[in-house]
Parts: sequence; structure tokens; C-alpha cells
Amino acid sequence: MEIEYNEKNEIDMPISRKLDRNIEMMETLFADADDMVWKRFELERSGGRLAIYILYIDGMSDGEMVERTITRPLLYEWRGAEICKKEKDREDGNQQVDGGRDSLSKEAFHFIFHYQTESVDMKKVDNMRDVLSAVLNGDSAIFVEGQMQAAVLSSKKLPGRSVDSPKKESGLKGPRDSFIENFRTNTALLRRKIKDPKMKVRQGYIGQRSKTVYGLMYLEDLVEPDLLLKIEERLKSFTIDSIFDSGMLVHLLEEKWYSPFPQVQTTERPDKAASAISEGRVVLVVDNSPEVIILPCTLNSFFQASDDYYNRFGVATFARCLRYLAAFIAILLPGLYIAITCYYPQILPTEFLLAIVGARSDVTFPIVVEVLLMELLFELLREAGIRLPGQMGNTIGVVGGLIVGQAAVDAALVSTIVVIVVALTAIASFAIPNEEFASTFRLLKFLMIFLGAVWGLYGIMLGVLALLIHLAGMESFGIPYLMPAVAGSVDDGVEYQDYVLRKPIFTMKERPVYTQMGQRRRFRKK
Repeated sequence: MEIEYNEKNEIDMPISRKLDRNIEMMETLFADADDMVWKRFELERSGGRLAIYILYIDGMSDGEMVERTITRPLLYEWRGAEICKKEKDREDGNQQVDGGRDSLSKEAFHFIFHYQTESVDMKKVDNMRDVLSAVLNGDSAIFVEGQMQAAVLSSKKLPGRSVDSPKKESGLKGPRDSFIENFRTNTALLRRKIKDPKMKVRQGYIGQRSKTVYGLMYLEDLVEPDLLLKIEERLKSFTIDSIFDSGMLVHLLEEKWYSPFPQVQTTERPDKAASAISEGRVVLVVDNSPEVIILPCTLNSFFQASDDYYNRFGVATFARCLRYLAAFIAILLPGLYIAITCYYPQILPTEFLLAIVGARSDVTFPIVVEVLLMELLFELLREAGIRLPGQMGNTIGVVGGLIVGQAAVDAALVSTIVVIVVALTAIASFAIPNEEFASTFRLLKFLMIFLGAVWGLYGIMLGVLALLIHLAGMESFGIPYLMPAVAGSVDDGVEYQDYVLRKPIFTMKERPVYTQMGQRRRFRKK
């Protein structure tokens, strides 16, 4: 059978009145798909015989619901359902319904759609493209002979795990739920946080083959219309075969793909995503992904943790100061150690310099090789700990670091000072709350090691200057990446209330710059 496709490689054919033609098309499309369940029924009534065809995918649909809702009523109850015919006559203006097969077909379709289904989510479609999309998403399709429409019953029963506690963004205070791979569960988690009819969900599909569902969630009265338009245009600006996780979509949304710094924020915590929505930002929920995307973002947003808003402002401010300090340590400490010990040892205190010389007395490798050897060793242990299952991964990370580090010192491959420097650098990278953002510092520290080894402190200064210039030229959907360090005056310095210093909640009366003008006020005292 010849099947017509449009320019998007989608089926573009109407539903035929001839049931056999519809069946032939479905069986051609799903040939060799042994997980498909399809059944043709023959119904008999005074008006004649009528054929009905039902299909769904086993494992994605609730077969028992289909039997209870559609099959049994049609086979056992439809013969005596005269109320359906009377209702149809009334809709037609009390006119006499023509007898024959057409009347029987209309009556059966009306009976299925209005009387016997137990599901509220049931709709009519008139194109094979919509039928195919519904079936592949776990719904059931019902064809009735003589009708140019099909009834789509929401019978999804998709496999998935239950809502669990966050793994990468755990905290001592706050909610313990996290997103999972189910799209509708994730939108419900956000609806639970924000019970406002102004929160909208714009759904769509991305990926010609995967047909991955995505949803833009935002508060209608807070979001900037231009921001929403930019995001939608970016999503429609490319065509791709498949999207299996939000991480793949992140790479397509970023404007400067070559930058090591993430230009969109991801989170697995519903409370963090809900907080972003209440600030006027947009949350992009992607099916099959346990993380959502927050748009836009700034450098400062990666240093914020959910705990900051559940703890007292003094504790939260101190924690943020530690995170900023940890960022500098993670990126600069190994490079500074190499630059100072190789080019400027005279600036170190004599006692400390003698300690370094004594620790390196038996080491045969240069300092640069020492540092690179230990850094690569720690990165290997970190990667191995991620790949190993459960408690074994934690064990290999701790025990491996202790044993291998001590063995390297005893074998005079590295000095104890280098082990301390590398360990402190690794600990500092763990203090940054966003794992994707922390990975950037893990990468850039090797650049600083190279610059420190070649040009000393001048190389480190050039590297820092290049990074600042790069960050100053970055934007995230129209918002400066270094906000509020740059362009902080555009909103009268409101951004500084939630910067390194996290002010008390009752003093944070204005929403951030993401919110549209006229809707910035969020706290009022009675």
C-alpha cells in the first residue's frame, strides 16, 4: 500500500470511510511489530452488520481498561442501547434518522464516544498522522466502518519509576521529591507547587522519529512575551531525528556552543523549578528526562542552592561565600601552585618553601608532571566511582584515593604537597551545587595548569582576563550572563539582594529582572 508523507516526513492521509483501507494502512505501518495488539469486531443489530477495529501497543496501554471501556460494552450492551439513538435524533433536530449502514455507523460511533467510555480524555481525530502519534504515545485508537473519524482513548500505562528523592541536588532542608522520566508526572509536580490558573503549559513534539513531548511552563502574567517568543523560535529553528533527554536539547538551545560554561540551567528539584517560574522564567519539561531546563539563567544562579531559601540568611550568605571561594580554588589552585613554585619561589615563606623542597627531595618528576599525574588520577577515580553501581562506587572513590595517593607518595612519584593541592581542588569542585557547572571548572583547571607552567603568574592573569572577557560577552536569551555584576543598574540593583549576599526574605520585595515590567512586586507588608 502506498503511504503519503509530507515535507516533515509525517503521514499526511485522511481517515477513509472504508475500514479495510484503514486496517491495511495500520498493518503496513506496524508490520513486524509484534508488540501491537489489534482486533476487528463484527457487530450485528437490526440495521445490519458493522465492523469496528481497535489497536494499541502492549506495554504502553492499559489493555484491561480498553476491554472494560470499549470491548465489553460494544459486545454485550450496545444491542439494547436505544438511548443513544434517541439522543442522536434529538441532536439532528428531531428528524428521522435514515436507516441502513450509515445510520448504524453513526450510532455506534456516537455510542462509543458519549456513553460507554469511562475515560474523560477521549477525542476525535480525522487524520492518520494524529492516530499514529496517539498510538505511539500509549493511547488506543478505535475505527468504525463508514466513519471518516477515529476515536482516540487515553489508555496510557507507561513503564516508569516512582517519585524519589533528589540524588545530585540533595539538601538538609526542603522538599524531598524530584523529577522522574514521566512528562505528565513532572508537570503535575510543578502544578502541586504553584496552584495558579495563570500557569500555562504549551506542549509540542520534537524529533522526527522519537516524537518527544516537551512543555513550556510559565506564569502568564510574569513572563516576558519576547522571552517566550525567543524560546519557541529556537525550538523551531532546527530539525533532528531524536531527542532522548533534556541534555541533548540543552546543546541545541545554547547560542555559543563552544563555550565551556552552560548557558541554560538544569535541575532535578521541583521546588527550584517552581521558584524559577515564580520569578518570570520559563521551565522546559522534556519527556524521558529526570531533569527540567530553566531559561534564562545567569552565572550567579549556578551558585544558588534550594537550601539557601530554607536556612537563615546569615547561614545562606556564608554558604554562598564558600561556594564562590571553592570556584576560585577549583580553577586556580593547581595552576597557581605550579606558577609560584616554578617561577616565583621567593614570595613563599622560608619555612613553607623548605617544606616543599623536603617533600620533593626524592621525587624525580617535574612539578608540572606531578600535578598532571595526580589530577588525571583523581579524574579517573571520579569517573570510575560514577560508573560503578551503588555503594561500590562510593567505596572506590574514597579507598582508591587514599590507597593510590599514599602509594604514589611512598613510591616517590609525587610529593605530599601535590596530593594536598589536588585533593583540595577536588573537594572545592564538589562544593559547587550544580554538577554541570562544576564540570566546567574541572576542565578549565587544566588550561590554568598549562598557562601557569608556560608563563607563570602572567599566564594565570591572562587566563583569568580571557575568561572574564568571554563571560562578559555571553547572554542567555537576552539576559547578560554576569548579571548583576554587569548591567545591574537596569533594575535599580534589585539583583544584588540575591547575589553573594542573600538578604532576609522580608527585604526581597522585588522580583528579579526576568519578570515583565509592572509585575515586579512580590512582597508587601500589611
